[in-house]
Amino acid sequence: MKLVTKILCLLTISTLAFGQAKKPTIMIVPSDVWCKKNGYMQVFDNQGTKQEVPDYKKALQSDIDLISIITKINGIMGDRGFPLKNLESEIKRLEIESAEDALMQSKSGAGISESPIDKLNKTAKADILMQLTWNVIQTGPKKSITFILAGIDTYTNKQIADAQGTGSPSFTAEIPVLLEEAVISHMDNFNMKLQAHFDDMFANGREVTLRVKKYDSFDGDLSTEFNGKELKDIIEEWVFKNAVKNRFDAPTGGDNNLNIEGIRMPMYDATGKALDAKGFFKPLYKMLNDAPYNVKNKLVVKGLGQCNIMLGEK
Repeated sequence: MKLVTKILCLLTISTLAFGQAKKPTIMIVPSDVWCKKNGYMQVFDNQGTKQEVPDYKKALQSDIDLISIITKINGIMGDRGFPLKNLESEIKRLEIESAEDALMQSKSGAGISESPIDKLNKTAKADILMQLTWNVIQTGPKKSITFILAGIDTYTNKQIADAQGTGSPSFTAEIPVLLEEAVISHMDNFNMKLQAHFDDMFANGREVTLRVKKYDSFDGDLSTEFNGKELKDIIEEWVFKNAVKNRFDAPTGGDNNLNIEGIRMPMYDATGKALDAKGFFKPLYKMLNDAPYNVKNKLVVKGLGQCNIMLGEK
């Protein structure tokens, strides 16, 4: 009897621990492929280079099935305890925040553009984008749906989970219902992959990227020495000391630029507040600006997972 009681206690503790595990925040969006196929793209001017990005607003205003499908998938994820961000609501909020609409520029006019998707990600702060692609197959009077679901880490743009399949043919079911039926049998395995990725981030840190560049106005470069150490080595030492378990990829670049990817940033700061790339790299920006370095610099945010430190101007 005592053994049975102990087992039941352990099972109860395990269930409570699993239930209390923090889950990633999700936002469901149509995939780039689906948007392009259906004509929902817009051209973004990235410092003189034309770049196509999905026009989510146009897609939501034009395709009633899309809204219904997002609502269906939101319901499935909500039933499994995942916190959700609504795409339509976040787009409206982004439009209201005028500060997000302006490009960040240096005093000399040099700037680094953010794509509309970067701005959306930064505003919504969803951990994972669930990118959905679907296609209706008509076979005589019957319809079925094939789908591809990809979980994308918004900090790295890396795919961390996937699912795909085809639903059963139907004479009468509407497209959102067909898609729900096709997707639901794959969701538990998909969600396990999402949770495993999130658990890894809690244990080993979230990946972020640092890029250090210089304005022409900067009277020096990354090989400039301070007390016998080159500036790029000083920056690399800071990253080493502050990265979770000192983990980051080997730096690349030269005297005029430095790129460090795969930096494992803590999920929370010392006060327990959720941390993003801007919050993580802000102490580095301040350190370079203060004595003994006195290097004027500007911290420019690119989405959630990348910061650029621009040397030479504020």
